[in-house]
Amino acid sequence: MTRNKDDGKRVSRTARLQWVRLGDMRVNPMAQREVRPSWVAELVANFDPDKMQPPHVNRRGEHSYIMDGQHTVAACKEWLGDGWEDQLVQCWVYEGLTVAQEADLFDALQNKRNVASFDRFRVRVTAEHPVETEIDRVVRANGLRVSREKVDGAISCTSTLVKVFKRSDGPTLGRALRIIRDAYGDAGLEAIVVDGIGLLCERYNGQLDERTAIARLSSAHGGVTGLVARAEVLRRQTGNTKSHCVAAAATEIINRGRGGGKLPSWWKAA
Repeated sequence: MTRNKDDGKRVSRTARLQWVRLGDMRVNPMAQREVRPSWVAELVANFDPDKMQPPHVNRRGEHSYIMDGQHTVAACKEWLGDGWEDQLVQCWVYEGLTVAQEADLFDALQNKRNVASFDRFRVRVTAEHPVETEIDRVVRANGLRVSREKVDGAISCTSTLVKVFKRSDGPTLGRALRIIRDAYGDAGLEAIVVDGIGLLCERYNGQLDERTAIARLSSAHGGVTGLVARAEVLRRQTGNTKSHCVAAAATEIINRGRGGGKLPSWWKAA
């Protein structure tokens, strides 16, 4: 995709407004958010062709892949009813973009819209954005995967993954995920725990032994529920953020019963 200027007097699009057959439209799930039926139903209930924004599609091969406007297209199909396949809809049509370019354009088109962080993360991985791509690599390297599905090793708190990564680095994120994975399993792959253990790994980088941390955390009474409960007590006592209190609670558990070589107190080290 390139930026088009016309002798400095006009800004022109790469895409052109064209009529596209609904039956030829497709959605690439790797370059789009998941469709929300409730949103489609609301659009159908208030459907007005005069208020319909032209979808953005990419003509690739025999099909036109929707880059923006899949909910509008889905609502249009329901509103039309039987025979919708042969109906034509005016669209902004691009030609021959790659899947990565489709995802990148979708991300750009959502810049001023409220798009779920999970959807944006997934699309940015497809678009090969460096931060999200590296985070996805770190997650997969540790036997996990970014997913909303209720399957083993699924982690969906993408905004927290980005926060931990940007606050520290990939190795720190990887260390935090390994500790959580081996100490608590899938039950620990929640935003507050990932953020807190990420803080722990960042603060005690070089001092924290992974195997010791895993052994102490996994054997503590109550597991991850006990960790979060202790963090809540600390939050009420100190007024600090829940994430810092998770890190403090984890530090207490790791130090419990140890002789020399304890980690510095979370609050003294702050």
